[in-house]
Amino acid sequence: MVRNNVQNTGEPIKFAVFDCDGTLVDSQFVIAQTMNLMFADFGIPAMERQAIRRIIGLHLPEAIEVLVGEAPQGASFGDMAEAYKAHFFEIRQSGDFHEPIFDHVTDVLRQLSDAGVTIGMATGKSRRGAEYVLEKHGLRHLFASIKTSDDGPGKPHPQILVDAMTEMKAEPSRTVVIGDTSFDIELAKNAGAGAIGVKWGYHGADELEAAGADRLIGSFLEVPDALAEVWTT
Repeated sequence: MVRNNVQNTGEPIKFAVFDCDGTLVDSQFVIAQTMNLMFADFGIPAMERQAIRRIIGLHLPEAIEVLVGEAPQGASFGDMAEAYKAHFFEIRQSGDFHEPIFDHVTDVLRQLSDAGVTIGMATGKSRRGAEYVLEKHGLRHLFASIKTSDDGPGKPHPQILVDAMTEMKAEPSRTVVIGDTSFDIELAKNAGAGAIGVKWGYHGADELEAAGADRLIGSFLEVPDALAEVWTT
């Protein structure tokens, strides 16, 4: 059962919306592996993980376009995205799949839920991928809202966050996005929400600050206090 912490007290809810890749789980290695398998299918040279992780969080066809510039002759970025998805599924089914959860995520999310915070996700993953992560790590019941690449334009377009706030009856001033990339911070700002940047992910602290992060944190243990600070400003 999904726990829904939408409060019926008449007070605006506190809505904390988490990115997934690079914020909740460390997926850079499997994403880089999959991307290079797909590149090989289309005769594209392999790329370094450091380059690939820069685009994590974008819609998959857009991410591929950023990396390669032009699609190979006779193919589209959509074709390449489908090939990527097929390889990703094969890796996950093979058992050689590593997408570990970051330290303290489980305990802190439970703490927030117990405190009455409504928890959501806004991710560039597919819905199948997001659901897999949450089920695997026993977190699905904590999330009242999940918005994915299947639900609207990719980050930093604000639509998925606006839709989540509408469905949860959350005000932008009481909504905070927690993420590791400038795409997450820009998503929040484009929707009028607060933003917390995490320093253990895939974009640098300077980029998060430049994108407009209200707070930067270096450990998931800092999430509750950072949220409280943003909600009181």
